[in-house]
Amino acid sequence: MSHATPTPEEDAPWVLAVAAHSTLGESPLWHPVEQCLYYCDIAEHQLRRFDPVTEELRHWQFETHLASIAPMRDGALLLAQRDGLWRFDRHTGQRTPLVPPPYDPAAFRFNDGKCDAQGRFWVGTLSDARVPQSALYSFDRKRGLQVAADGITVSNGLGFSPNGRTMYWADTTSHTVFAFDVDPDVGALSNQRVFASFPLKQTGQDLDTYGGRPDGAAVDAEGCYWVAMYEGGRLLRIAPSGEVLRDVRVPVRCPTMPCFGGPDLRTLYLTTTREKRPEAELAAQPWAGGVLSLKVDVPGLPTTFFG
Repeated sequence: MSHATPTPEEDAPWVLAVAAHSTLGESPLWHPVEQCLYYCDIAEHQLRRFDPVTEELRHWQFETHLASIAPMRDGALLLAQRDGLWRFDRHTGQRTPLVPPPYDPAAFRFNDGKCDAQGRFWVGTLSDARVPQSALYSFDRKRGLQVAADGITVSNGLGFSPNGRTMYWADTTSHTVFAFDVDPDVGALSNQRVFASFPLKQTGQDLDTYGGRPDGAAVDAEGCYWVAMYEGGRLLRIAPSGEVLRDVRVPVRCPTMPCFGGPDLRTLYLTTTREKRPEAELAAQPWAGGVLSLKVDVPGLPTTFFG
């Protein structure tokens, strides 16, 4: 379903929460126990941790792409990397394998991933060649890694409704967000449908006239879907009906993913990228690659733990 957007909010009071640049900032996660923000720099193979109270920024370096993360109940983190799913102890730096990659890592890698309320980790893939052979997987310790959906190019935009019975999943390349019904007991998906779609970018189109394509997303307590529009310089809040309720301008061309954080979950954090952007654009948008934040009225849903 597609709707006309409201008047863009040009004066949203964005704050540069983390000034240190990432090449490709992605997959922010608010840790409910540590009360800090984790996120990935996919291009630099890094995990980053930002404490908004002390403003300390730490990072851990890996040998391969790190695309998404989830907290584990034992204090570790689940990492979705090109070479599989791993348990990571940030105190010791030790990685322990959970499951090998279900694809050829020379051609594919994991991308966006999140846990549902039952503790299953959902994670999609993308192909380096951007062919429509990417899939969505669910992972838990009982059933292992299982294919849940397939046939798209760049898996993104994962989110779950407050009652856990609707899942959102985007194919960035086709400019489409899908919705599914979810059986929360077994994690089975059904009734795939188009939730939101956006005009494709035309050859030679000026970016000022392009609305962007759906990248990462998060869901708030009212069930609204917040999605970063890559190359569109905006963040949309979409109602469960598919109606666009807010169109928030972002002071960088390429936002990548929002998440909700802070003690009351009313701080929206937004990762951004500098990767492969023109020099003139980066000069005009010095916040590109940083993490931005925005105060919102409706809180987000709390981060859920794996397992």
